[in-house]
Amino acid sequence: MSMAGDAHFWDRISRKYARSAIADQAGYERTLERTRALLGPGDRVLELGCGTGTTALRLAGGVQDYVATDLSAGMIAIAKEKHAAGPVPTLAFRTATAEALAPDAARFNVVLGFNYLHLVRDLPGTLRCIYALLAAEGLFISKTPCLGHMNPLIRSVALPAMRVIGKAPYAGVFRVADLSQHIRAAGFDILATESHASKGNDNRPYVVARKW
Repeated sequence: MSMAGDAHFWDRISRKYARSAIADQAGYERTLERTRALLGPGDRVLELGCGTGTTALRLAGGVQDYVATDLSAGMIAIAKEKHAAGPVPTLAFRTATAEALAPDAARFNVVLGFNYLHLVRDLPGTLRCIYALLAAEGLFISKTPCLGHMNPLIRSVALPAMRVIGKAPYAGVFRVADLSQHIRAAGFDILATESHASKGNDNRPYVVARKW
C-alpha cells in the first residue's frame, strides 16, 4: 500500500471513524488539558493527522491561528461539516501532509501530532519536515502508539495480514525509546515524556519537544 492507498483507506472508513467512541476519554481529556496549558493566545498552531477535527475544535479557540490537516480528504470533509455546525474563527482545515506543507517553513509556533507518527511511512523524514515548519524555540507535541510494545504475534502476523486485505492502514513499529531517539535526531530537545492513560500504561507517550 502506498501513501495514496493510505489516503484511500482513511477515506473509506472516515464515516465509521467519526461515529466511533474515544477509547480512553479520561486520558484524552488529560491530553487536551495539558496541551491547552502549553498554548498561548498568540500562537500559530499546526495539527497533523487531525482526523475528523475533534481535537482542533476543542483547542483552536485559544490561539491566534490553527491549521488542522489530514492526509484523508474524507476525514477533512467531515471536519469541515463539524466546523460549519460550530464555527471557530481561528480554525482552518486542509487536506495536507507535513511534507506538502514544507514551503511554510518556520511558520508555526506549535506543531501537534496526536495518533500520527506511527502512521507515517518515513518517520525521520517527517520529523525533519516538522522541525522545518516550526519557528525557533517552537514546540512539537506528540502522542502516538508505540507498536513495538505490542504482542509480537499481533504485530508481526495479524497486522500485516490485515493490511494485505485492506482492513488496516500502514503502521510503523517502534518502541518508546526508539521514538525519543528519532525526535532527538531530528534536532529537538525533549522537555517532557508523560503517560496520560487513565488505567495503566498504553505505551502512547505524550512528548513535548522544543526546536532550538
